[in-house]
Amino acid sequence: MEYILQFARILGFCLAGEALHFLLPLPVPASIYGLLLMFIALQTGWLKPERVKAASAFLIAVFPIMFVPGTVGVMELWDVLAGLWAPILLAVFPVTALVFAVAGHVTQFLLRGRKDD
Repeated sequence: MEYILQFARILGFCLAGEALHFLLPLPVPASIYGLLLMFIALQTGWLKPERVKAASAFLIAVFPIMFVPGTVGVMELWDVLAGLWAPILLAVFPVTALVFAVAGHVTQFLLRGRKDD
């Protein structure tokens, strides 16, 4: 029963994100609104991490399965994409390096404030 309640809390933030996406005239996806709302709730203490920990651990564990349909789709379009491998690689590698660098810097910045852990 606890898993269902934890999952319902997470879905509540997703629903709130959908509502904000509908109400605000900004080009921001509803999932980002939901993540921001949950982040704020966790940071302010309004939502305790243990109230969503088990359900979120399960969702993180099954997350790689979500990539299977996309991977199969790319494999089916291999003939179309074969002629575009050079531009794709030129786009993928620099963007991946940029994401790694930004994620590393943000993580270091956030961890500086948690030296007491």
